[in-house]
Amino acid sequence: MAKIELFPELIEKFKRLKDLDISENRKNILQPLINYIQLQKDAGQPARLNFICTHNSRRSQLGQVWAQAISGMYGIDTQCFSGGTEETAFFINSIQALERAGFKVNSREGQNPKVEIYYSEFEEPLICFSKVYDAPENPSENFAALMTCSHADEKCPIIAGSDIRIPLDYKDPKEFDGTPIAAYKYDERSDQIASEMIYVFQNIN
Repeated sequence: MAKIELFPELIEKFKRLKDLDISENRKNILQPLINYIQLQKDAGQPARLNFICTHNSRRSQLGQVWAQAISGMYGIDTQCFSGGTEETAFFINSIQALERAGFKVNSREGQNPKVEIYYSEFEEPLICFSKVYDAPENPSENFAALMTCSHADEKCPIIAGSDIRIPLDYKDPKEFDGTPIAAYKYDERSDQIASEMIYVFQNIN
């Protein structure tokens, strides 16, 4: 798969994110994901990744978007999805964090709007909205279930059809909603997820 050229703003963001420190503990947590993607690549198959959280509104959406963009930048054939244990909506603070990072966003109206996320002028946008993890839009087999929150991890010990289930457990920025530091905390979580996806994909041979 050819490497994808991201928007210039995302390339600059990527350069800054590469310098973020990732602890040895987090690297150990990410290693099964690296192994899975490498296995799929060696088999000539796309790595299908489903990021799963409770509401599919914050962390799982950030995971899907960043993983798709970064895997494309590295030329790794990856199909990224997200879902929740229940359907709500793609939360505005998460969308705005992606906009600040350099993604271009077009959002429709409604209680659970479909949000177009662009990361390259040469690629179709990701269509993001809140859905349950086993919704028809998501894969039903041959995928990695990436549990981005502890609640969903505990509530769904088995994800039917998945090849592997990997708990990533990111802290929820939701607790800062409505506070003066909400934007900072959402950017912080977005940056962490992005930097860890960079670490994952740069370790695929």
